[in-house]
Amino acid sequence: MSLYKRGDSPYWWVKVAVGGGKSLQRSSGTTDRKKAKEYEEAIKADLWRQKKLGVKPRYSWKEAVTKYLSEVTHKASLDDDRHHLRWLDRHLGNLKLDEITRGLLNSIQQYRKSEGVSPATVNRCLRVVSAVLRKARDDWEWINSVPKVPMLPEPLGRDRFLTFEQAQSLLGELPSHLVAMAEFTLQTGMRMSNVTGLCWSQIDLERRTLWVPPAEAKARKGIFVPLNEKAVAVIRRQLFQHPTHVFTYKGEPVKQANGRAWRQALDRAGIEDFHWHDLRHTWATWHVQNGTPLHVLQKLGGWASIDLVLRYAHHTDEHLAGYAGNVTRGELAVVGDAVTKSLRG
Repeated sequence: MSLYKRGDSPYWWVKVAVGGGKSLQRSSGTTDRKKAKEYEEAIKADLWRQKKLGVKPRYSWKEAVTKYLSEVTHKASLDDDRHHLRWLDRHLGNLKLDEITRGLLNSIQQYRKSEGVSPATVNRCLRVVSAVLRKARDDWEWINSVPKVPMLPEPLGRDRFLTFEQAQSLLGELPSHLVAMAEFTLQTGMRMSNVTGLCWSQIDLERRTLWVPPAEAKARKGIFVPLNEKAVAVIRRQLFQHPTHVFTYKGEPVKQANGRAWRQALDRAGIEDFHWHDLRHTWATWHVQNGTPLHVLQKLGGWASIDLVLRYAHHTDEHLAGYAGNVTRGELAVVGDAVTKSLRG
């Protein structure tokens, strides 16, 4: 039977012979048997055109998503991709790749925007669409062209940081296990996932260093982190509390640091609009304010590009005044010599 039900799926499934003892099986995406039959006939027509006329097969969005996810298992943002693809399924799930147009993507953009999410979230969702379509065109040769994917303007990168006094106030309000993690972040600039997942095997206290392996780094490049005296002191206070992990709470590794206790401590300290990741911004800002060159900061923070570090450059603008006169010093010296010669003459 070419139409059948499969497991707990409410949809009709289609089974079409393709020759050589092989068959093609697909979900029709509908519970209506008549529509499923029409879908089956459309598949048969496509197969006939491919075989008799040499027409390129038409692939579906779902087929592309399945293949895409199987090829990007290395991506640091894979979970985010899956989240966006689940949301997109309601809009693209029943379409062929060549049915995805610029107009449709504009409509998806506006619909996503109407849900109240940020422009950055809308853009990330559409970038996943773009990534799937570009693979279908460039790597798999499933389609010949990709529609231009619309993007919303985004605000400049977040640059929220604390003064030293504000940081001390926050540390004074946090519970002890979060004090250790926050203080360590302020001394190293490490991302929350790298701090919560930090293991003793990554640390060399004798050399005062730790190593973030490529698989755990956002840019997928290993990060060598030198530890200053305060960071070492934090680490020493955690010794013998857990066999594998550095930062724990009630004997178990901490999985999230930005929960209710964190938010309540911010309220008590009178600090608004501040996220855990802003501790990293604070670390970077303090470095720049104290004279650390941007190319050194890039290495310390594990940023893939200097462009990502330039957001902190404005914190050193005051030192530029000392160089402002360089452009005219030679010229003034020449003028001065001419005036001196004129007076002597």
